[in-house]
Amino acid sequence: MALDRARTARGALAGAVAAGTWALQQPLDKRVFGCEYDDVELLGKALTRGPAWPAAGLALHLANGAVFGAVYANVARRVPLPSWARGPAAGLGEHVALWPLVIATDRLHPAHKELPKLSTSARAFAQATWRHLLFGLVLGELERRLNAPEDEEVPSYEHVASTNGHGNIEHAISGATQ
Repeated sequence: MALDRARTARGALAGAVAAGTWALQQPLDKRVFGCEYDDVELLGKALTRGPAWPAAGLALHLANGAVFGAVYANVARRVPLPSWARGPAAGLGEHVALWPLVIATDRLHPAHKELPKLSTSARAFAQATWRHLLFGLVLGELERRLNAPEDEEVPSYEHVASTNGHGNIEHAISGATQ
């Protein structure tokens, strides 16, 4: 399978933006979920225990998002899901696949005594689920727009709004027949 470099680069950009969105909203979700779990802190304190951990953690978080986005851009169109569902499915799939690793984080992370215990926290799991869903939504939509074929308009999701999967709502309300 040959990789399209431009598609890959745009996917990496989408992934980095999605990871940045995740990081920016973390203070809010910490309050909502009542859990101090912070991915930037987790990553940063794995690299350094000094005052540079926030910058190091953010850089690693953005890099992880970029790698995920680059892979996503090359795989997503082959996934048999509607385009609006691919990003969220990818984000949530990664979450479910990797969550069991928090057991190792709780025991082996260099700063495990300073970090909240994640493996037994339902709040942390719910918080991470939200973060991965948000990441997937932003990644999927941004990548879809950035990698839309040049000769085509970016398709809308208007057709998804129909409750029966056919036609449009105006037609359904008017009672007109085809």
